[in-house]
Amino acid sequence: MDVFLELALILVVAKLFGYLTVRLGFPAALGQLIGGILIGPSILNLVGYDEGVKLLAELGVVMLLFLAGLETDIEEFKHVGVPAFIAASLGVLTPFVLGYIGALVWGYSNVQALFLGGVLTATSVGLTTSILMEMKKLRTRVGTTILAAAVVDDVIGIIVLTILVGINTRGSVYAKDLLIILGEVAVYFALGLLIGHPAVKEALKASEKITLPETITAMSIAIMLIFAYLAEQFQIAGITGSYLAGILVAGTEEAREITNKTMTIGYSLFIPIFLVSIGIESDVRVLTTAGTFALVYATLAILGKIFGCGIGAFVSRFRPKEALQVGIGMMPRMEVALIMANVALDEGVFDSGVFSIPVTMVLITTIVTPFLLKWAFSRE
Repeated sequence: MDVFLELALILVVAKLFGYLTVRLGFPAALGQLIGGILIGPSILNLVGYDEGVKLLAELGVVMLLFLAGLETDIEEFKHVGVPAFIAASLGVLTPFVLGYIGALVWGYSNVQALFLGGVLTATSVGLTTSILMEMKKLRTRVGTTILAAAVVDDVIGIIVLTILVGINTRGSVYAKDLLIILGEVAVYFALGLLIGHPAVKEALKASEKITLPETITAMSIAIMLIFAYLAEQFQIAGITGSYLAGILVAGTEEAREITNKTMTIGYSLFIPIFLVSIGIESDVRVLTTAGTFALVYATLAILGKIFGCGIGAFVSRFRPKEALQVGIGMMPRMEVALIMANVALDEGVFDSGVFSIPVTMVLITTIVTPFLLKWAFSRE
């Protein structure tokens, strides 16, 4: 199918299926995910996850996290730093241990078990962010904690992957490698906050002097993309960079105007494509070939985040209900988990059969998250 027709179909499906699920009392993101599965290779095979769709989807998730940054309550963000760190740390440790032990018990080798545990550490916050924004829960203590914990989770995930690759290739890990990663992360956030804050303000003020339509909006999107690019250069996820850009832009006088215009652009094109593309990329046919351990592994992935992040939030004085919401919000796996699985495949640790296990886990956690988030917040 021609790319223009593919994109047209994606947009129609996004709005139609999103509307239907909202009418049924579920988040629109669930309908968009289901719509993507329907028109993707799994069922009707009308749309493929080709380069054009992939690029627009990547812009969609970057824009979604930029909007999340714009919507973040700065004062609340400052207050959740320690709870977010504790929740993220336990949310990495718990699923890692569960995945590692589960794989060993099931008969996988020690290195395979380590990588299977490592894959479970990564959180993909794009889907959760979309649902929280839709339910007007992003600016709450729980929503802000989830986003802050996702930033910490991203950094820890990079460290875990570095350790695993080092163990596999050299049999050991050099402290120098870990120090370099931590140094790069520290430099990125230090520069972003110290230099980026005044630079963003000056860039937006300067753009007001250019008397062309939507110059400020264009400049803010450019800032978003620059921060995403720089994050990737420092071995951090691009969405973490765009989230930081959103927080910085939120502190400017132009923030409200930029938020309104970015929401118009994002939700009319890029964000719906991102959410539908999750379904397009998810080949549910793998469920028919997944063995028993794939289902056990997916269950460990769900329980690991719910208990790990939930306990971390609970000991940080969140109410039990809020702790459960944090745990569920940190549950989805997607890009980083698949990247880690691909690294294991490239390293020769996984074969195609073992690789299908993380793919099944990603698919299941993605599908059940909207249901569980709706249930967790409906209990209020």
